[in-house]
This record gives sequence, C-alpha cells and structure tokens, in this order.
Amino acid sequence: MAAAGTAVAALVSAAPATSAAASARHTADARTALAAPDVPLANVKAHLAQLQSIATANGGDRAHGRPGYKASLDYIKGKLDAAGYTTTVQQFTSGGATGYNLIADWPGGDTDNVVFSGAHLDSVTAGPGINDNGSGSAGILETALTVARQGAKPTKHLRFAWWGAEERGMVGSTYYINNLPSSERAKIDGYLNFDMIGSPNPGYFVYDDDPGIESVFKAFFSAKGVPTEIETEGDGRSDHAPFKNRGIPVGGLFSGADYTKTAAQAQKWGGTSGQAFDSCYHRSCDTSANIDDTALDRNSDAIAYAVWTLGGA
Repeated sequence: MAAAGTAVAALVSAAPATSAAASARHTADARTALAAPDVPLANVKAHLAQLQSIATANGGDRAHGRPGYKASLDYIKGKLDAAGYTTTVQQFTSGGATGYNLIADWPGGDTDNVVFSGAHLDSVTAGPGINDNGSGSAGILETALTVARQGAKPTKHLRFAWWGAEERGMVGSTYYINNLPSSERAKIDGYLNFDMIGSPNPGYFVYDDDPGIESVFKAFFSAKGVPTEIETEGDGRSDHAPFKNRGIPVGGLFSGADYTKTAAQAQKWGGTSGQAFDSCYHRSCDTSANIDDTALDRNSDAIAYAVWTLGGA
C-alpha cells in the first residue's frame, strides 16, 4: 500500500432494482455463492514462500526497477500461462526505470461485462513485502488458478492484474487505466482491490466505495461470523483509486497497516490492542513470518466468493 494519500472522486450509486428483479437476482447470487470454492491456504502460502525466496535471492526486496520485481512477475505469469490464461505484460517507465503490469484474462464470459480483480506486486525497497503486498498478489493468483482448476464458465469475463510501482503512487494501475480506451473502461462492471490481506495483528476491513460490491464481501464475512468495519486507512492509497477516479465501481478488502488496533477491535477480532495491525509495514521484517494464516485464509476465500458471485461463475 502506498504511503501517500490521494483525493478520489465520489461515486453515485445506481438506482435500486425493482423488488421483484432484486429478489430474483439475490436468489441467483445465493446459488452462485454456494458454489464458490474454498481457496487452499497451503497454496496461497506456497506462493508467498516463492515471493520470499525471490526477494532473498535478489537483494532482499521486490521493488519497482529491481530484479526481484521482474522475477516475481515471471513467477506469476508462468503459473497463469500454464493454467490457460491469456496474459499480457504492459511496460511503463517510472523514476527512470522500466515497470511492468501483468494482466490475465480467463477465456470466455461476456467481454462487455468484466469483473476485474487486482493487487500490486511490488514491495518497498526496505524489504520483501510479503504482507504488503505479496498477500494480495498470492490471494488473487490462487483464486485465478482455482477458476482454471474448476474449469469455471462464468457469465461475465474475469480479468486479474498484478500492478507495478504502486509504492511510488499507484503508477502502474494509473498507467493502465489512463491508456485503456473509454469504450473498454465502460465494460468494467467492477474493480476489486486486495492490498494487504494477511496482517499479523489483523482487522477485517471492507471498502465502502460501491454498495453492491461492499454487500458481497459483508455477506461472506457475516456467514462466517466475522464482524467487519469500513476501510478508511487505505482510502486513496492503493490501486482502486485510479479506477474510482474514472467512474468505475470499486471494492476490496484490507487487514490493516500501521494504524493501531483499538481495545474494541481486539475484543471482536482477537490480537493485541495498542499495537499496529502490521508493525512490519514497509520494513525489512515484512517477511513470510509476518502473516496471520487465519486472516490470509479468510480473505482469500472472500476473494473467490466475490469473483464467483459477481462473475456468475
């Protein structure tokens, strides 16, 4: 998650559907949600172990313009290519260095209605960035691979992205959306962002930008008996901001960064009050040891729930 905030434009919600149409849609959504798979935690953790190994072999980080970043992208691209995705590597320049976005499309689905999930892949230069944001990157990777393993045939088109240079101010995602023709932007039904989903002293925060997307995530956690709060710490500080600025509905999940967990939050979520959600945020100790498995597991399953529900998989 980028450290600096940016102002983002408010979205105007669409008018509610008629009660009959809404009821039919919710019934269909419930059936779809029941089919949403469990994303294997062991697989998500295996991806994090690979990202840690890549950082260790490349100077301790996976930052923009450094070899660890490109090696991370190559690892993820190889997994997606083998699973049958159509992948595209988009290049851009920031700070005099070449950056890369990785876009992966699952064949099929209505390409006029795109459900788009993304996470930034770069770390800061200080460390390997396993929670920020190996966690989100691994969560959407394993969701994408689960789509492939199940041979899912969603009614909508599924797209996934791993953004470069987020830590420099959402550079990669801004480049992508600014260079996407308006006709293609109009086809994106929603963009889902996952930036830090395994914080070691976790909270369960849901973006409140779009009510429809927000309700899907809240429904998942409600069914699990996990209370949520509205996400405020990362407003304008991650890759959903460029999409929101273009009028695209956005949503996402967040487990907390350097804000302090309150006593009330510790009472409902566990963990330690008076300490940061992630005391290793943007530090060298953001390693594979800096992950809460329960948070990572729940949030990865929530990603799949949203993809299956919103995408009609």
